[in-house]
Amino acid sequence: MSHDEDHIAGVQAKIVRMANQIATFFKSTAHAEGVAGVAEHINKFWEPRMRRHLFELIEAGDARFDPLVLEAAATIRRPNEPVSPDQAAQANAGAPEGKGEAYGETPSRIAASQG
Repeated sequence: MSHDEDHIAGVQAKIVRMANQIATFFKSTAHAEGVAGVAEHINKFWEPRMRRHLFELIEAGDARFDPLVLEAAATIRRPNEPVSPDQAAQANAGAPEGKGEAYGETPSRIAASQG
């Protein structure tokens, strides 16, 4: 395996591991709340490149994903998909200190950062 192939395999394994860790956290909630929680977390905190890798793996039929991740995928925003006002509001609500509308960022800037 070449260095590039090793790197790609490592990135893929990391995406699967992180998504499954999120699913594990939300398994302590009701099923529908868990599905929504996984999607919300990934929409808020994963950059577009990470979400792109996630969808590439899911579409390739990667069997390593927890079923909760696969179910949540239907509501995870694809990279470059327009951000709805509700998604921007959710992202803003979870913004770290010093970010978001409360700190002068415009909704369009927040939406652009959600990729």
